Amino acid sequence: MVLPVVAYGNPILRKVCEDITPSWPDLEKLIADMWETLYHTNGVGIAAPQVNKPIRLFLVDTDQLVKDFDDEDRERYPNEEGIKQVFINAQMIDETGKMWPYNEGCLSIPKVREDVQRLSNIRIKYLDEHFKEQERSFHGIAARVIQHEYDHIEGKLFIDYLSPIKKRLIKKKLDDITRGKVSIDYRMLFAK
Repeated sequence: MVLPVVAYGNPILRKVCEDITPSWPDLEKLIADMWETLYHTNGVGIAAPQVNKPIRLFLVDTDQLVKDFDDEDRERYPNEEGIKQVFINAQMIDETGKMWPYNEGCLSIPKVREDVQRLSNIRIKYLDEHFKEQERSFHGIAARVIQHEYDHIEGKLFIDYLSPIKKRLIKKKLDDITRGKVSIDYRMLFAK
């Protein structure tokens, strides 16, 4: 089932989320619904707070993004490999490499895209959908999408990385999203 995406302005997007156990109610269904929601919205990642659940769960699928690279992207990111992964109770171990800009957007902040600086490499510990412990390193686009989704479970948004001037420039757009004054082709849950 496609779930409504929580819009900017809803307090759940600013909560530090809670760890879960394998007995969390209907977890398998929630994960399936989140995949369906992700594909319906044409996203590359989605976190549980974006579907109104304050838990440490996010999904990432960069396979299609990498497959759809144009020649310029292939040249810029020659060794990029797509990933499709469930991350449960994730903990960032390390972020290294050099800072690099990339134009990010967010399902919860539709029609707003800005360049965000992030480090190029990460090491993260998490449980997969079978609650098997994993510890892996990621780089490039995969690392960036994971960092973006990890921020969601930490109560952060990509706009938090913007300069005060950039934030002022998008303030009206953010206010409009909070009020539900945005036209988007997926269901959203707006703050009351």
